Amino acid sequence: MKVFKFGGASVNSVERIKNVATILKGYKDEKLVLVISAMGKTTNALEKVVDAFYSGNNQMALDLFHSIKQSHLNMAKFLLVTTYNKTLNDLVNFFTEIEWLLHDKPVKSYDYYYDQIVCIGEMLSSNIVSAYLNEAGIGNTWVDVRDIIRTDDNFRDANVNWEVTNSNLQTCSICTSGECKIFLTQGFVGSTDENESTTLGREGSDYTAAIFANLLDAENLTIWKDVTGVMNADPKEFEDATLIDKLSFTEVIEMAYYGAQVIHPKTIKPLQNKKIPLVVKSFIDPTLPGTEISSKHVKDLPPIKVVKQSQVLIHLRSQDFSFVGERLISRLYKIFEDIRIRPNLIQTGAISLQVCLDDRTEKIDQLAIAAAEYFDVQIEKGLSLFTIRHYTDEAMTEMIEGKDIVLTQKTKETVQVVYR
Repeated sequence: MKVFKFGGASVNSVERIKNVATILKGYKDEKLVLVISAMGKTTNALEKVVDAFYSGNNQMALDLFHSIKQSHLNMAKFLLVTTYNKTLNDLVNFFTEIEWLLHDKPVKSYDYYYDQIVCIGEMLSSNIVSAYLNEAGIGNTWVDVRDIIRTDDNFRDANVNWEVTNSNLQTCSICTSGECKIFLTQGFVGSTDENESTTLGREGSDYTAAIFANLLDAENLTIWKDVTGVMNADPKEFEDATLIDKLSFTEVIEMAYYGAQVIHPKTIKPLQNKKIPLVVKSFIDPTLPGTEISSKHVKDLPPIKVVKQSQVLIHLRSQDFSFVGERLISRLYKIFEDIRIRPNLIQTGAISLQVCLDDRTEKIDQLAIAAAEYFDVQIEKGLSLFTIRHYTDEAMTEMIEGKDIVLTQKTKETVQVVYR
């Protein structure tokens, strides 16, 4: 058994979906679970629907959703022939599910409605892709992931109930069907005990694939991307970015922690627990080897560079000039926990702290108000955070050249600077 995850970029056009079929033909004798994301920027478009609905503008929400409907109907028309009518019926059922909701008034939390609406992107894309593959001679069974992955009701960042999820998986067609070799399901999505849709956090499709790989004791998990593999830097920002052919799970977790858009952080642990290799390959050129991520330690890695824009630096000073010790630190971390925000960098002085975070205005405001009970608070916005792991003198020189440095933090392996 192998698990493949195809992200939104790999299914965002007729040509790309046909390309998925071409890739799968190279694995015709394998038993596969395919995890499919929403097409292209569908999730972003659905988020705008949620915003309009929750602000009380039902008509705008319906109009925005109509555009999403049309794009998926057009995709189905261009791709499908013999299965078009059945697929159309399935799509209409999904459309109706959302439209009924959009005619109501919100009475629950924003996060609740976010999950009920945004999850439909995966349902639509996976249904179309499944139908096309069947027409292309790649027989597969479509599975609703909400019947398998059980979560709590922490909407937008739901926690998986592994025991119930495993029980559901063992009794579904993936494990009970002896004939079908390919099963197609959705990423990012789960459901509660009350059958309410949940999502596993932004970019959670990688995590979904890792859950299946873990519970099915998969041979490996392959994530298909529009890049040749994992790079040591974003090639859009660094012309000298190079491919890393092998990485350890530990290194990838570190990269994700510092903000590299490589693999969803939750993805690694389920794979690491069972030593299941993760392969990142290019769907544009499947013949390339990509990057293999495993439990094996990898030496002599190049400098790994990560830049995070839109950063905020919060300057906190103890109100009575007492040392910033365990009492104040514990209160600050309790605020982080309550607001559900994670600092990217903390630097401590005798009577002061500096905290660098992503600029999420609502949460930054909440943090500043809560921290003002214990600290004098100043906020500096419009900053960037540059991190280099496995740094060299040359890389550090390049890092600070021409930048107005606000803060520097350095360990044996990693250096970070906050700059204006």
